[in-house]
Amino acid sequence: MSLKKNIFANYAAQIYVTAIGIVMLPLYVKYMGAEAYGLVGFFAMLQVWFQLLDMGLTPTMARETARFNGGACTALEVRRLLRALEGIFLGVAVLGAAAMWTGVGSIARQWLKVQQLPFAEVEHALRLMALIIAMRWVSGLYRGAISGFERQVWLSGFNSAVATARFVLVIPIFVWLGSSPAVFFSYQLCVAALELAGLVAKTYAILPMGGERTPWAWQPLRRVLKFSLSIAFTGAVWVLVTQTDKLILSKFLPLSEYGYFTLAVLAASGVITISSPVSAALMPRLVKLNAENNEAGLVQLYRNATQLVAVIALPVCVVLGFFSEQVLWVWTGDLALAGKAASVLTLYVIGNGILLLAAFPYYLQFAKGDLKMHLIGNAIFALIFIPALVWAAWHFGSVGAGWAWVVSNAIAFVLWLPWVHARFVKGLHLQWLLHDIAPIVLATTLFGIFCQWALLWPIQRSMTMVQLGVLGSLALVIACISSSWIRRQLSNQFKRIHYTSK
Repeated sequence: MSLKKNIFANYAAQIYVTAIGIVMLPLYVKYMGAEAYGLVGFFAMLQVWFQLLDMGLTPTMARETARFNGGACTALEVRRLLRALEGIFLGVAVLGAAAMWTGVGSIARQWLKVQQLPFAEVEHALRLMALIIAMRWVSGLYRGAISGFERQVWLSGFNSAVATARFVLVIPIFVWLGSSPAVFFSYQLCVAALELAGLVAKTYAILPMGGERTPWAWQPLRRVLKFSLSIAFTGAVWVLVTQTDKLILSKFLPLSEYGYFTLAVLAASGVITISSPVSAALMPRLVKLNAENNEAGLVQLYRNATQLVAVIALPVCVVLGFFSEQVLWVWTGDLALAGKAASVLTLYVIGNGILLLAAFPYYLQFAKGDLKMHLIGNAIFALIFIPALVWAAWHFGSVGAGWAWVVSNAIAFVLWLPWVHARFVKGLHLQWLLHDIAPIVLATTLFGIFCQWALLWPIQRSMTMVQLGVLGSLALVIACISSSWIRRQLSNQFKRIHYTSK
């Protein structure tokens, strides 16, 4: 399969799935109400926590099918590994769903702060969640296999179709059958079943077949267990860091307020999403330069990419952070919701902006093939962040969680990143910080402060949207002017055009 086609398909699907999720969310709140939408946020959080049980097995399946494509293992080995993993995934899915099913009473009555929804309806929704999460988790195994066989074009189309069914086609269901949690999750259960069936059918259609019988056995897992566990540790730390706030606040906040919190965090995630294509393309190129022992080229690309990501992401941070209430109003059309979620959005945007820049030393470590400091740094971050989060959420709710996210990321950025840079490229940190980041951060932040102080906002929602668009465009221009690398690229392009025209 064409690498370019696979990359394009992956990006197109990612953009589409993210976009429709964001666009449709205000309609969920409108039809379901804030408290019922809080259940949707709780469901999304549980899905991520369930990934801890994966233990790195899904990426292992993807790696092994890719190795088969490269001739490094046999068709029989792939089939035996898939059969072994199917047994594990099915067993864990059944146990996980059963555990959640038996605990729905305690979750509904003791964990969640339900105010208006009937407890019986919440418990029914939780039982449906247990089945959906189990099915979607098993689906991940087959996604890994299909991805490893480099069928990303098909997989991207399939994912887009499933996302359309989940996010868009549920609206007619709301109109015709009602918008209760029971209706919503019953529909999602049907989609999950069809999704799993489609992925299983495609996997076995492309799986190399043979005459040998492939019963379940433990032996195929032994040779991949070390690789799986190394991925599992990193994934577990990431889940702890990014999902603990959502788990804790589901206990502390009323379900309606939890819905507002979930909405604000989703909006703030746009900062990460908008720059992820650059990051995905950057890492393999850094690896290539390191393999070629081109240290100067690696450092230059690293610094240029930092400026590019800052130029793309920081204008978004300015708009979402300084004008969070206006953004939420334009997005949802609900002034009350915008007022309640604005401060949380601002804090998580700041934290995500810091995290986005702090991720670059990880790319450097990845290129060098040494993730020891990354694992240590993540462990230290979790030890700082999780206690701070519990204390802040207990005393100050979702705003306290936002402050814990900002402060923990800021501490890691200031204290840990210099050690990482010094370990891998001596003398890089101050240049990277003062020359590549500081001018863009300072210029865009001053622009946001000035606009917040000087601007008056229209009362019409459409005009507010236009004004936000203008501010975002101006912030992007200022970020480009502040970047030495962007200025150099524009100057070179102008010279080429001028030379060609002569």
